[in-house]
Amino acid sequence: MLDQTRLPVEDERVRLRPLRDADAAAYATGSADADVRRYAHLPEPEYTPESVRRMIERDAGPGLARGDLAVLAIAEAESDAFAGSLVLFDVAADRAEVGFWLHPEARGRGYAVSALALAAEFARASGLATLAARTVLGNVGSQRVLSAAGFEQGGSEPGVAPSGERVELMHYSLQLHDRA
Repeated sequence: MLDQTRLPVEDERVRLRPLRDADAAAYATGSADADVRRYAHLPEPEYTPESVRRMIERDAGPGLARGDLAVLAIAEAESDAFAGSLVLFDVAADRAEVGFWLHPEARGRGYAVSALALAAEFARASGLATLAARTVLGNVGSQRVLSAAGFEQGGSEPGVAPSGERVELMHYSLQLHDRA
């Protein structure tokens, strides 16, 4: 289970922290980006600031309290401004899956690699041994980020994305016990 007392975690670039109501407008704007819509396969077809606030109240807050879901903000370390989202889901005794997306204005700054490293730190501190990730074959940007963050590529196979869409997915994993 995930230990919410281990949050936030941060480095010189980003802070990984629970989503807040103040993040709702930036989350809604970022999730409307064409690349986020194409590759993130978010559970909802569209987000508004109000629907994001409901998601925080209904899903993100309770999931983090239970330790089985972490819908987190990737925030700029200096300003704490929302830069994207990282989710740990399908949490089991020793593993979880991670997904992420960045607001278009936050791309190209190394935030995603930093956020994945921080997610690994959080997961390891919570007692997990493995982080898994999946991405669609055409999402070369996420494939590069996952590799840069130390994830090892596995095979690919058809699967169901969080959106419910059936897609061809590449599998990645990161063993946390080997990380300092």
